[in-house]
Amino acid sequence: MFIYYGLAAFVIILDQLTKWLVVKNMELGERISIADPYLGLLSHRNRGAAWGMLEGQMWLFYIVTVVVVVAIAYYFHKEAKGQPLFAASLMFLLGGAIGNFIDRLWRKEVVDFVDVMIPVVNYDFPIFNIADAALTVGVVMVIIHIIIDEKKNKKKVS
Repeated sequence: MFIYYGLAAFVIILDQLTKWLVVKNMELGERISIADPYLGLLSHRNRGAAWGMLEGQMWLFYIVTVVVVVAIAYYFHKEAKGQPLFAASLMFLLGGAIGNFIDRLWRKEVVDFVDVMIPVVNYDFPIFNIADAALTVGVVMVIIHIIIDEKKNKKKVS
């Protein structure tokens, strides 16, 4: 089971490396176009949660993150044995949570840089980072795991 922690470590390292590159090589507010206007790198800082909510409430983020990390570790060791999809999803969540926690501890803000425009609805998606993406992927994987698990349980009952 400990091999899965490598996935969380990979997410954390990739997240912190990309954030470091943005901080060191871009001015705050600078945008580098990748596929204009749909995708770019935009040096941005967030002192809140998702979409800037609860800005300036670092103490709350510290408490919530510690609780989340403990819960993920608990579920990983108690519930994810023999369930690779669930185990991997928890490690994406762990890596994402720790990645942003590191920023909040050391920078007192989270470095965001992925800027996406969704052309179908002309929506400028909130700027995010690798940790945010890992959290989203982890949640989607948990939902998929739950759906698959429910289908297996229904077949067992039938």
